[in-house]
Amino acid sequence: MHNYTARISWTGSTADYTSYSRAHDVLFDGKPRLRCSADPMFRGDAGMHNPEDLFLAAVAGCHMLSYLSLCARRGVRVLSYTDEARGTLAIEPAGGGRFTDVLLSPVVIVDDEADASLALSLHEQAHARCFIANSCAVPIRCVATIEKRTGERAPQGALA
Repeated sequence: MHNYTARISWTGSTADYTSYSRAHDVLFDGKPRLRCSADPMFRGDAGMHNPEDLFLAAVAGCHMLSYLSLCARRGVRVLSYTDEARGTLAIEPAGGGRFTDVLLSPVVIVDDEADASLALSLHEQAHARCFIANSCAVPIRCVATIEKRTGERAPQGALA
């Protein structure tokens, strides 16, 4: 079992809802401080990361790291991996809300000798092994594209 600790630190005054600062620090032992805020729709600073950004980055990053691990173990030589992850946040009229959908769209470039169909299938295993995805109630979909270094595009795959 592994334990993780995050410290959140905020100072200010909530005397007025419209003007209190949403800026806060997220601290992890031995790592750089993250200066964060609320999303601008919640009166936060658009120039800072917000919890929604960090959630989406955690989902996408965990999938990528799980995938790269599987590729390395199975002999699929990945040369680059990019993803433009998207999430949909639904706000409830009474307040609160939840993410209703997360879509990962990784584009993976593999060595010319790589088995593109194996590279594609490993996304499903990565999704099943991802600690963050396994901890979420929101549906997480992945539509991956595998390309060989020469630019030859292999079939796309999707998983839900």
